[in-house]
Amino acid sequence: MNRWLLCIGALLLSFSAALLAQQVTYDGHEFDNEQQRRTYEALIKELRCPKCQNQNIADSNAPLAEDMRERAYQMVMAGQSKQQVIDYMVARYGNFAHYKPPFNAFTAVLWLAPLVIALAGIIIALRLSRKRSQPVALSDEEQRELAQLKERSKHD
Repeated sequence: MNRWLLCIGALLLSFSAALLAQQVTYDGHEFDNEQQRRTYEALIKELRCPKCQNQNIADSNAPLAEDMRERAYQMVMAGQSKQQVIDYMVARYGNFAHYKPPFNAFTAVLWLAPLVIALAGIIIALRLSRKRSQPVALSDEEQRELAQLKERSKHD
């Protein structure tokens, strides 16, 4: 009986040691803790591949995206914050590398263009609807021709 208890105890100890030694992994990378993994995951979903058409570096297979993922991993493991990694990527690849570019003189068009286009569309739609709602004025000759057409259609 003591042998069985000893075996079960040893087995439980080996399982707990294996669980403690297990590191957090994601995307083929190992992390020291869950916070680092979450930071890395958020970064690769928030950073855009400069080579791809509107695709984040998590989904891109481009060599540039792989390099960006690797650099983000190295920076997270070095203890840098999410914002520090984003700042580095923006400094290296430009504002296009981040899905949420800051509002400044260079990115004002990105932020304001949709508003300007929407306002222009509303103004055009209002002007066109006002023109259609106004009655068309007929000249005297056109009114006589219309009256004649109405008379003919009554007799036919």
